[in-house]
Amino acid sequence: MNTPDAATPPLLQVEGLSSGYAGAPVLFDIDMQVGAAEILGIVGRNGMGKTTLVRSLLGLLRPSSGKLHFDGHALTGLPAHRIARLGIALVPEGRQIFPNLSVSEHLSAFVRPSPDGARAWDMDRVFDLFPKLAQRRQHMGNQLSGGEQQMLAIGRALVTNPKLLILDEATEGLAPLVREEIWRVLALLREAGHAMIVIDKYVQRLIEVADRQMIVEKGRIAWSGSSAQLDADRELWHRYLGL
Repeated sequence: MNTPDAATPPLLQVEGLSSGYAGAPVLFDIDMQVGAAEILGIVGRNGMGKTTLVRSLLGLLRPSSGKLHFDGHALTGLPAHRIARLGIALVPEGRQIFPNLSVSEHLSAFVRPSPDGARAWDMDRVFDLFPKLAQRRQHMGNQLSGGEQQMLAIGRALVTNPKLLILDEATEGLAPLVREEIWRVLALLREAGHAMIVIDKYVQRLIEVADRQMIVEKGRIAWSGSSAQLDADRELWHRYLGL
C-alpha cells in the first residue's frame, strides 16, 4: 500500500463540496483528497450519493458549493471535457461501450498522451493487460460479454494516460471469475503507481487494493480512515453497509 507524503500536495483536493439535481440536494459538505499513486476506496449503500460525487468531480454535474483542485488546477466551473484533458478518466457504471465500434476502434479513438506528454498506455499495452480483448479486437461493442465490455471500458480509460482513474461500480453485475480478473488488474495498476478512486460493494476486496476508505451515508462522509482500520472494525460494516 502507498503512504502519502504529508509534505506533498494531494493530486485531488475537494473542500466543502455540495451538489444535487434540480434544486434537490444530494451531497453535503464533502471534504476528501487523493494523493499521487494513492488509491481511495468509496463504499456505501445504494442511493447514498456515490455516483453523484463522481459526476460532480468530473464536471458532469455542477456543484452548488465547494472547491475542487486537481494537479494544481481549479476544477470548479470547468466543463467535463476540460477536466478530462487535465488527466482524469472515468470507467463509468454500466460501462457505456459504443455498440457499433470495434474493440480496436474504441482504443484507437480515445488514445492520447497525458497532460505532461507521457504515453505509458496504448492499445498494445491494454491487450497485454487483457489478452481476451486482443482476441476480440475486431468484435463490435455489442458482441462482447459484460465482462469483456468492462475490460474494454478500463482499457479505453487507460489509453487516455490519466493521472487519476475513477472506477464507478468496478465489478457490478460481473460473473465471479470476471470479477477476480478485474481485481487482479486493479492490483497490477496499484503496483504500477496509478492513482485511483474505486467505488465497489465488495468491501473486503476493496480493502485489499486501496490505501484508504471513505464511507458515504446520505450524502455525507460518515467515516474515513485507512483500509486496515476499516478491516478491523466490522461494526462499521454492519452500521453503514449492511454487511
